[in-house]
Amino acid sequence: MLMRKHRFHGYNSLRFAYNNSRPVTGRWFSVRVAKNPKRQTYRMAVVVSKKVHKSAVKRNRIRRRFYETIRKEHSIDQPVDIIISIFDESVTEVPQTDLSSELSKLLKKSILYK
Repeated sequence: MLMRKHRFHGYNSLRFAYNNSRPVTGRWFSVRVAKNPKRQTYRMAVVVSKKVHKSAVKRNRIRRRFYETIRKEHSIDQPVDIIISIFDESVTEVPQTDLSSELSKLLKKSILYK
């Protein structure tokens, strides 16, 4: 699980990130990154709709995989808001290494890393 300071709180904070970012789309998911100078650290949310999977257990498992990937393998030191939107159900069977490499590629495209 992500630390509390790295999570979104409230609907308006997500609205800010959606309005001030552009999506970078990959094979299984898309990433939105918005710079937020009011913050000192990054915030992240993983959005998995019921269209992806009806079971809440499966949706939460997808979320936990992304949170763990960010926590372990990516060091983000900029004050940004990150929203990862999942749109493909097959992300549950994807190996963790492929998921991590795809996430790295999309984060680089969104100019988070230099």
